[in-house]
Amino acid sequence: MILCIDVGGSRMKWGLAGPHGWLQHGDIAHAQIGTLTLRDWQNLPRPSRVVGVNSAGEAQRVRVEGQLARWRSRVHWIKPVAKAGGVINEYLQGELAPDRWASLIAARRRARDGEGVHACVVVNAGRSITIDTLLADGRFSAGVMMPGLRAMLSALQNALPQSHIDGGQWQSSPVNDADGAATGVVRAVCGAIESSRATIADADVAARCFIGGGAASEIAPHLAPPVVVVDNLVLEGVLALAE
Repeated sequence: MILCIDVGGSRMKWGLAGPHGWLQHGDIAHAQIGTLTLRDWQNLPRPSRVVGVNSAGEAQRVRVEGQLARWRSRVHWIKPVAKAGGVINEYLQGELAPDRWASLIAARRRARDGEGVHACVVVNAGRSITIDTLLADGRFSAGVMMPGLRAMLSALQNALPQSHIDGGQWQSSPVNDADGAATGVVRAVCGAIESSRATIADADVAARCFIGGGAASEIAPHLAPPVVVVDNLVLEGVLALAE
């Protein structure tokens, strides 16, 4: 069994995989990492290997490794490389976060069907949003970054302190500031995603979009198909690299 770990910006996801797929999953805030062996992992069988990605810094790495002491297990922390899992990394060396690298590996697997492997955009929508383009030949050609939905709304509120934009919802035709703001930030993200898609249209006119992260369910309904929401895209990539 392989224990896969994704330490993100504010939360940690984990999954235990057996020979025939996922056995258990978990998702906790950073502040709760120290309770893993008392709660989520109390009855977890000892994994044969532990593999993960960490985008949260040294302190969280140490906390996670401390929770593995009961099994005397070491974590193999994945780092982006020039080529793996059918993906050719053209991003500047040392710049790509490991969770994005794992997502690209997972998307490459998912982009395959009976007709071959398709180009796709890979979106991680959390506290920040990254949009990466993966060509049909496996080249990770470009990536863009932007603030997450909550960060954009916070910036808008700071810029317009007299406006009331809290608690808004998506509307096709907003008629108040709150709904206008909520709709506007989602449209901004969708525009960025579709713009990235357009850059690979010549490579594959039916470029897929794989989207994960906490805000995926808010964004995905407003994108052009084909769109696939993947709850644990990073963990899928971690497992693929572990295998």
